Amino acid sequence: MSTTIWPPAPPSSLLSEQCSALSRELTWLLRTLHDQLPSLKATLESCHTLLSSDTPSTLALSSQRSEALKGFVVRTGARVVKGDVQLRLPSLPPPRGQNGYKLTLSGLPTAPALVLGQLVRGRECVGAALDVVDATAWTGDAGDAGFIDGQLRLLYYNIREAEKALKGGEEAWNEEGLDEKGCAGELLRVLVASKNNMYNRQIFDPPLPQNISFHLSIAEAALVLHIRTLEPVQVTGTSTPSSFATTSSFSGFGLRDRLAVALGGTRTPLHDEANDVFAWRGQDVRVREKVRVESQDPSLMAAMAKLRALGHSVARWRRALDVVLGKEEEDSDEG
Repeated sequence: MSTTIWPPAPPSSLLSEQCSALSRELTWLLRTLHDQLPSLKATLESCHTLLSSDTPSTLALSSQRSEALKGFVVRTGARVVKGDVQLRLPSLPPPRGQNGYKLTLSGLPTAPALVLGQLVRGRECVGAALDVVDATAWTGDAGDAGFIDGQLRLLYYNIREAEKALKGGEEAWNEEGLDEKGCAGELLRVLVASKNNMYNRQIFDPPLPQNISFHLSIAEAALVLHIRTLEPVQVTGTSTPSSFATTSSFSGFGLRDRLAVALGGTRTPLHDEANDVFAWRGQDVRVREKVRVESQDPSLMAAMAKLRALGHSVARWRRALDVVLGKEEEDSDEG
């Protein structure tokens, strides 16, 4: 903003004219921001609807260039209410008479819900952003620059947190994955009322085998499923009992790879976690095979795009207010 005044003011009144111009600029900016609140609220309500709609969304799951994993899940809001996955993995032999190993979410009314914690978090942040908009519109002084500045900071934080929840990232699958209760990570203590339900409320029917990790998460507004087959780490000189089934001799490697190893060659890792050891339900395990499948969710993609656009708009409003208030030299927390 320029503070040049034409015609030129006398030096004695220049400072007064500059302050008057800044005051008028601040009044106009605050009024403009207040007029934008209804539009902002409507967009946030649209995002909240996309994240909490009861309309079922069926998402196909299929591994690329292989038959390792085929199936589907049905998402309703933050809950996965139905799912059927067929696995064909060398380390997971199918039951006799079947072509693959089938994982099915239980349809019993007593079965626990498979809840996606990231969507719960995103929905909560959008709800908090709506509360900030209402507080800005109906409480406080719309002409108080300090109040509006604080509200914009809080609004920006909640929008960014909601976007981060849909963007996702690397998760500790062995800590945040499903357990026997079917709950996801941080929601465990909320969704399970009693420790007595720990082992009799299983989400899969039949129950998920002990040597399979089923990890469902959100990444870049897509539903991502990781299936891992596990084996206990054998400690030399000990005979530690294992709860894993050991009837299968499948190693996950083809004949050519096993022959090369027998002749002194090195075994090539089949995935990025092949050489790592993880703590899993009280024991150390290795990942024998790992399959990753993702399915784009149109509702989540739309919500993420809206949140990203809102974040940019609020960031511009904050920068404009900082300039008028003379805080353009301060560090920004937009990163």
